Amino acid sequence: MTSTISPSSDTRSQVISTYHDHPRFICVSCSAVLALQDELISKSFSGREGRGFLMHSVTNVKLGKKEDRPLLTGVHTVADIFCMGCNDRVGWYYHKAADLSQKYKEGKYLLEREKIVKENNWKLDQ
Repeated sequence: MTSTISPSSDTRSQVISTYHDHPRFICVSCSAVLALQDELISKSFSGREGRGFLMHSVTNVKLGKKEDRPLLTGVHTVADIFCMGCNDRVGWYYHKAADLSQKYKEGKYLLEREKIVKENNWKLDQ
């Protein structure tokens, strides 16, 4: 679920707590679920603060304003995404790519590696 609520608005009460039995990525600051591990496309991306993960979909985020941004692979129209639990910027959403070879990113999300934690939800046999 992606929301277009103002990035500065208080949305903590709207955080969806689900996917309890699935491996997922959570916000490093507040532990809100941001994405299922099954939504991961690639770990070979770069964010503003280091590595980034390209994702099919995310949850518990709100979109910032759309802007053209020069990235390593050319100019893209993106919007920063913010955690609904703590309002931290956790990555961005790809609206549009100028270069034809980059069109596969459109409609996808980049989560900054430094902003997320992988939660495996292992079950131990007793």
